[in-house]
Amino acid sequence: MTQASICTIGDEILIGQILDTNSSVIARTLEENGVMVTRMLSIGDDHDTIIDNLRNELEHNQIVISTGGLGPTKDDITKAALAELSGSKGYVMNEPQLEIVHRILKARGLDVLDINRAQALVPDTCEVIPNQKGTAPVMVFRFPEERFGHPATLYSLPGVPFEAIGALPDVVSDIKSHNPLSDIFHKCIMVSGMAESALSKKIEDWEDNLPSDMHLAYLPNQLTGVRLRLSIYGGNREEEEKRIDEEFAKLRPILGDMIYSYQDDTLQNALGSLFRGTGMTISAAESCTGGMIASLITSVPGASEYFLGSVTSYAIAVKQRVLDVHPDDIISYGVVSSEVAAAMADGVRKLTGSTYAVATTGLAGPGGDDRNPVGTVWIGLSGPNGTTTLTKVFKNDRKTNIERFSSAAIDALRLFVLNDLKH
Repeated sequence: MTQASICTIGDEILIGQILDTNSSVIARTLEENGVMVTRMLSIGDDHDTIIDNLRNELEHNQIVISTGGLGPTKDDITKAALAELSGSKGYVMNEPQLEIVHRILKARGLDVLDINRAQALVPDTCEVIPNQKGTAPVMVFRFPEERFGHPATLYSLPGVPFEAIGALPDVVSDIKSHNPLSDIFHKCIMVSGMAESALSKKIEDWEDNLPSDMHLAYLPNQLTGVRLRLSIYGGNREEEEKRIDEEFAKLRPILGDMIYSYQDDTLQNALGSLFRGTGMTISAAESCTGGMIASLITSVPGASEYFLGSVTSYAIAVKQRVLDVHPDDIISYGVVSSEVAAAMADGVRKLTGSTYAVATTGLAGPGGDDRNPVGTVWIGLSGPNGTTTLTKVFKNDRKTNIERFSSAAIDALRLFVLNDLKH
């Protein structure tokens, strides 16, 4: 299996001044084309540090792709470091890239200065893939087996995202022409309603009995639950997909409706799939989630078919006047309670005329109250067969709690509807 490392060069990434978007796109592209990415590394703007780190990556991978440090100013030092690493004895002018430099600057109404011409100067040890979108070319350094114990290639790309990503098709084409590649296959299922640790314990026997060439990853997210990903490196794609499907099918008796999708998906899309084409509708009444449930549901294209609307009833007065929550329930049980959550769900369902409704009332933080700890949410669910509530407690910061409240409410509604459909 051909392995690759991705290295970003530049202090601006290390100090958090800019976000590294190149690495994720490069990694995804390499994986899609049969190259296993083993490592991502950020390197500062220091000549010796660049050389030492790139040398180490070349020792452990057949392919290294670096981005950044190729600009026209003095702080862009990658080219000099690569020249030393590759044993260059001097620089040569790459005429195709020089023509691109002239064309780009002419189109911008700028003169071509010596500093611009220098962008097309490259170490005499490299091959060049012309950069059609910018002035710095992609430099390709090929190292023989005796240098690192295996043939290795270093691709140096510009750091500007649209230039780096724009060069990827040519880089991938070069990789394919010089390396034996095999398929890499990934497939995911989505699981909700269970923390990663608890899920791991529940499916422990299944995981222990996976074939040795299958690799399982747990990918938790507060909005989507836990993504379980099975990967196979090498083999025939069609055969491996069938094998992974067979393994995932064994989870259905174990996890049941906690599995909400057999592909990379979201809870709100899974919810929408229950309603599309049925004529059934949804509404929401939100307090602690502040409109996030409605935002998530309407992020799905075509949600207008089944989502009627929502009430963000943050104030007690709105709960009472708009949703018809009885003041005695608030006095007796508190705003954050099963009774109020149920009344909110019934109220918004009656108000909008929806088939189903979901409601949330809780304490996102940073403080709790004398009845509930911080992170408590009550979820109300109302439908044609009655009303029910459930409570959850999440111990996170305010933002994360709100996200967890919202995803828990959408998932609770999904399960509530599924139960009705089964009966």
